[in-house]
Amino acid sequence: MPSPIITVENLGKRYLISHQRKKGDGLRHTIEEAVRNPLSFLRQIGGRRNLENDVVWALKAVSFTVTEGEIVGIIGRNGAGKSTLLKVLSRITRPTEGRVRLRGRVASLLEVGTGFHQELTGRENIFLNGAILGMTRAEIRRKFDEIVAFSEVEKFLDTPVKRYSSGMYVRLAFAVAAHLEPEILIVDEVLAVGDAAFQKKCLGKMRDVATGGRTVLFVSHNMQAVSVLCSRALLIEGGTVAHDGGIQDTIDLYMAPEKGSAVGAADPEKRLGSGDYRYTAAQPEKDCFEGSEEKSVAFELRRRKQRVGKMWLSAHVVDADGLVLAQCDSRLIGTMADDCERLTGRFRFSTPWLKPGRYRMDLVICANGILVDLWEGACSIIISPVLPYPYSLSEDGTKLGRVFSDFRWDLETQDDNGGVAVARTLESR
Repeated sequence: MPSPIITVENLGKRYLISHQRKKGDGLRHTIEEAVRNPLSFLRQIGGRRNLENDVVWALKAVSFTVTEGEIVGIIGRNGAGKSTLLKVLSRITRPTEGRVRLRGRVASLLEVGTGFHQELTGRENIFLNGAILGMTRAEIRRKFDEIVAFSEVEKFLDTPVKRYSSGMYVRLAFAVAAHLEPEILIVDEVLAVGDAAFQKKCLGKMRDVATGGRTVLFVSHNMQAVSVLCSRALLIEGGTVAHDGGIQDTIDLYMAPEKGSAVGAADPEKRLGSGDYRYTAAQPEKDCFEGSEEKSVAFELRRRKQRVGKMWLSAHVVDADGLVLAQCDSRLIGTMADDCERLTGRFRFSTPWLKPGRYRMDLVICANGILVDLWEGACSIIISPVLPYPYSLSEDGTKLGRVFSDFRWDLETQDDNGGVAVARTLESR
């Protein structure tokens, strides 16, 4: 069994936020401060500042281990403490409490371009930045041609980088960092820059690094990239590890705080329809669904007035722009509901494959050609940002259209004599 290469025990990082006015502030600043926040000003004058409110714990009681060769994603919302954690692991920031043990050479890619000198040429900056990131001169020389080829700036290699476009600058910076050979590689949101083609190329390089036996910690808000590159993920919330487990489970929990079971909990008395029956509850059966899996919503309806005979039920899947993507009507499949005091059930659908995001569910009851109930926004469902296609690394192949499709390509290659050389089928699943 692989031994731990990273061990974090009860890690904490505390910052003190100072509100003290700088020396040299004039009378005008003092008066403005007193007018804008008189209580704070009086506390400062009296020397009775509440120091407890000035303490911010960016990390608190963080513990986990990473074994050699693991690729671990770290996800969480802005301000959760992800970047602080990586800075502590990279020895850029000292922890306030706890301990970190690292076995092996560590390379950090926290901010692309750190260490570049504007007046130096691209060639000179490759050697400078490589040395800052921990590469020896011999390593840089050995990998120089690979770095230049990856960056695609060979034509401008002897031009000062201050004349580079932002895209060229980022390409060169990532190319240097991506060719490090440490035992532990720490990467923070570097794939959020550049165009789609560049991001795809960077993801491919990161995949090569991740499958080369090195240990990788990868922070990103791109859930697709995390799901493709990582075998495990940590969810950071409020400076603590809220979950440590499989990729899909962790992403589901990350998305869960956005869930809403009743995005439009309209008053039953104000809904459209006769009101003889009303939906009384609607709840998705999961916090977050994958795009290609079956989605299900549990519901309840009750009789409020007179009987209406056979009823058919309908569910409308509505996107964020108000477009109805699907109308799923029970009469189309021969399913009708009988008169009763109370009815519970589940509505299920698997196609179309929905793109990542939130979708509104409208529920309808009809009988004898008359609208009985229309509950707009009965609930909402959330679709995971992980795409259903196994080879999707950029948005080039998925940015068009409202929904995804389950599809296949049948290919048949013929040789010069007309004979079939290769026949194969490529499927989306």
